Amino acid sequence: MGNLSFEKLLDNNQKWITEKLKENPDYFKKLSKGQSPKFLMIGCSDSRVPVTSLIKAEPGEIFIHRNIANQVNLTDINMLSVLEYSVEHLFIKHIIVVGHYNCGGVAAAVDGINQGLIENWVSPVNELYHKHSEELSSIKESSKMCDRLSEINVVAQAHNIIKTPVMQRAFKSGKFPKIHAWIFDIYTGKLIQKDINESKLIKEGLLPRNYLEIVN
Repeated sequence: MGNLSFEKLLDNNQKWITEKLKENPDYFKKLSKGQSPKFLMIGCSDSRVPVTSLIKAEPGEIFIHRNIANQVNLTDINMLSVLEYSVEHLFIKHIIVVGHYNCGGVAAAVDGINQGLIENWVSPVNELYHKHSEELSSIKESSKMCDRLSEINVVAQAHNIIKTPVMQRAFKSGKFPKIHAWIFDIYTGKLIQKDINESKLIKEGLLPRNYLEIVN
């Protein structure tokens, strides 16, 4: 890592083109015809989290939105537009929020130091930090505490997706994607699925009663 130079970027692109055409001469012809991904992934902007590479996905298979600390902000027009397009036009089957351990955005939210716009952006994570202070304060090692907060954050963002008008419309229509929360364990490379407590959300009325029946 860290050996990639600017000069190599276009050269690597040409090598990638050659490899793809060797595998399939019609690769780009097929790719240009449109997209029909089954998955939307909302991930962190961190360069160490190459979402498609982690699952060996090809172009056209994953619709992606990324921002610092994988936030689902209900006032973020960019994110909401991506969500609306993926649900109402691409008819995706799964929405996956992907957080990760050793997240700089989460650490910034915990530190609470003056970092300009970043501090404002991750303020919801800071709120989660204080909301779960009793549990988090029991974790003495700072890095492990931040990793636990990353887990809490990714579940909270999955819950935020449920609250969006886009998803509420989808629930009423009876056709909607399943929502997931994943953590990328940057220390091992493993993706870990976190429980978003669907049964509790159904009881609270945040998910439709037939949610589990339709999406499974």
